[in-house]
Amino acid sequence: MKVRIDQLQGQLRKNLAPVYIVSGDEPLQIEEACDTIRRAARDNGYTDRIVHHVDPGFSWQDIMVEANSLSLFASKQLIELRVAFDKIGDGKKVLQEYAERLPPDTMLLLITTRITKKQEKVKWFTALEQQSVYTQIWPVEPHQLPGWISQRLKRAGLNAEPEAVTLLADLLEGNLLAAAQEIEKLKLLSDQVITVDTVRNVVADNARYDVFGLADAVLAGDVRHSLRIFHGLLAEGTEPTIMLWSLSRELRLANHMASGLRQGMGLDAIIEQVARPHKQVPFLLKKKKNNYMSFIRRHGEKAIRDMIERAALIDRTLKGVESNYNTNDELLGLTMRMAGMPTLTSLN
Repeated sequence: MKVRIDQLQGQLRKNLAPVYIVSGDEPLQIEEACDTIRRAARDNGYTDRIVHHVDPGFSWQDIMVEANSLSLFASKQLIELRVAFDKIGDGKKVLQEYAERLPPDTMLLLITTRITKKQEKVKWFTALEQQSVYTQIWPVEPHQLPGWISQRLKRAGLNAEPEAVTLLADLLEGNLLAAAQEIEKLKLLSDQVITVDTVRNVVADNARYDVFGLADAVLAGDVRHSLRIFHGLLAEGTEPTIMLWSLSRELRLANHMASGLRQGMGLDAIIEQVARPHKQVPFLLKKKKNNYMSFIRRHGEKAIRDMIERAALIDRTLKGVESNYNTNDELLGLTMRMAGMPTLTSLN
């Protein structure tokens, strides 16, 4: 049975299914959906929790063994499988067998990447879905973000002026993890109506906005300063997702500018052209145009595209799709490469 993420809690109150499938590429909503399922399972006696992050060499038969052998200390168990859909491999037969012979007192939670319509029709998944509650997580589109933020503020017990919600949405640019963190901060620091000034005063103090300093440093080719900001952000607890977002944004802007320059356009005209699609203010971009120009000359268009691909791989690592790399090391490598220091590329 398919249910939307906003219907999941209601379904869990009615009855628990033997299998839950949560798929998608948006980490905050996926984790919140899984937390909702875990709480419901725990409240209903599933006190033993077994978690597997599937990687090469994983023994899928262990799932069936675990499913049919309860712990001495628990009457029910929850088995979690976190795996990219296209990496399930040998697990297909095991999951089909699991669906055909559901073990007693066991709930399976399969957490995976986005599943296409074609993939939904394969035999093993059809068998598993028939026994499951299946929730697909879709990205929040830019035009939906103000509504999402408004609902989140209300759940936190906060009232906000429409203009404040719009400003928050513009600042966060679709980063739901950052939005959730900022709303928690507003909840702690503000006990009144959230205004535009509240957002500016409270949100601007968060280390998340220091990532702009990191972006400026790598654009300017200042390796020493980039390194100091990078480690400072990590020490302050800044999420790698947010740091990657800032670096990726500058790479996409630089890529569009490099393309325009190759076609013979002037940089000011290019900035006017690219600002709106990237939700940027042309005046602010023009203030940094010398840094963009030096960045493009330093690297060239091909290298910039290579770095965009590397950023995409790091993003997949953060989302759990790639699991063989150290996220912080890879992010540091990208930062140093952008700043102009040659680095070994370990992601390939």
